[in-house]
Amino acid sequence: MARVRIQNEDFDVGAELASLRAGDLRVGAVCSFVGTVRDTRAITGAAADEIRSMELEHYPGMTEKAIEAMIDEAHQRFDFYEARVIHRIGLLQPADQIVFVAVTSAHRGESFKACEFLMDYLKTQAPFWKKEQTPQGAQWVDARVSDDAALARWGIDANNA
Repeated sequence: MARVRIQNEDFDVGAELASLRAGDLRVGAVCSFVGTVRDTRAITGAAADEIRSMELEHYPGMTEKAIEAMIDEAHQRFDFYEARVIHRIGLLQPADQIVFVAVTSAHRGESFKACEFLMDYLKTQAPFWKKEQTPQGAQWVDARVSDDAALARWGIDANNA
């Protein structure tokens, strides 16, 4: 199965994890992350805005290639066997699953680090465009300073990644 999938459809976390580790008796650890659409977003110095929906767009082909390169970079840094990234596009509602990242390895430490690295990289560098629909209207979402800081702890400048 593909390491990277961009899709409109929801995903089954249990099925994805079973598929990722199927038949690989070396696997001693599986680390996964599932991101969901929140119903609010914090605004610096203000109350939270209600999110009615989120729409995600991407550039087909380029997005998958960029995420494949992220996985290759993770393999250079961490000792793990397999990784899978699924990212949804289209119109999503609060509580919908939006992203799945999973990593298998012999030991938990490498899986945890690789999964976190992939998620930090994905959050700031993957070519997705997100638009939130709030009571005040539609707003495009930029990476947050905290997301850039998360990437920086891996020695990567968000502006140069």
